[in-house]
Amino acid sequence: MLVRDRPDFKHEIPEVVNAILETCRTSKIIKKEFVVPLPSREEIARILEDLEAVIFPGYIGRQEIESENLVYYIGELVNRVYDKLSEQITRAVRYECRWEVDGICHECIERGHRETIAFLKKIPGLRETLEMDVEAAYQGDPASRNTDEIIFSYPGIKAVTVYRIAHELYLQDIHLIPRIMTEIVHGLTGIDIHPGAKIGTRFFIDHGTGVVIGETTEIGNNVQIYQGVTLGARRFVVDEQGELVRSVKRHPTIRDNVTIYAGATILGGDTVIGESSVIGGNVWITQSIPSNTRAILPPIELDYRNNPSINKEKSKE
Repeated sequence: MLVRDRPDFKHEIPEVVNAILETCRTSKIIKKEFVVPLPSREEIARILEDLEAVIFPGYIGRQEIESENLVYYIGELVNRVYDKLSEQITRAVRYECRWEVDGICHECIERGHRETIAFLKKIPGLRETLEMDVEAAYQGDPASRNTDEIIFSYPGIKAVTVYRIAHELYLQDIHLIPRIMTEIVHGLTGIDIHPGAKIGTRFFIDHGTGVVIGETTEIGNNVQIYQGVTLGARRFVVDEQGELVRSVKRHPTIRDNVTIYAGATILGGDTVIGESSVIGGNVWITQSIPSNTRAILPPIELDYRNNPSINKEKSKE
């Protein structure tokens, strides 16, 4: 078929555009326009890459780093993060503020820069905490040959790193950017950790795919969980108008030194897993478990009736 013979329905595109514009005018959820620019998901992804390079220099980003040029490398990264993150935080707080003075909210701009430097000052503490997480992963996984391998390749460490970054911003009452950060790493690793969750030190997620940790979850120190674990809500509280109540604890509390194996589901804001307990694979828990307790499914029962080789051996006996 010649190009000139191909059907062309582009003359109908204006009709499509007008129909879309009409939904923009009438929609109450998908807004037709924003008074202020929203944070950029793409820019936040680049900020995360720079922050990971600051936290793990030589592992993430540029690898040819020596002690002589480390100061320049870190300095360049931190300056770049400051410029980019302050812009994104300013956008986030302006969106929540919805207040304009001649098109510019100077208070929001000042807060964006103030919150950025406050966050950057937390990076030394984040590095110390993540070093403990990496050490816990090495001690908890016999398949790991060294801690370098864990930093380079373990999805659990990547997800926990981004969570810890996002959680610090969340504590600064900046909510939109942390949610974007944790959803970015969720898409990369399959690990979904809400930035509002409270997680102690030496936290290790092994394998990781399918892990869900809800907003009001509290996790102590030295906790290890495996793939497919859900720490979720048992039910949602509603007010007199039937609207969800969002400021109540609805996810479980996990005390120190707990291990939770693959596929376990633990639900409820009043559910507490006691210290040094072990939660077996695929269990469903909606009540508290005392300290030093094993919660496991009963052993499987084997039925050999339909297995000719087993029955043949038994007949010889």
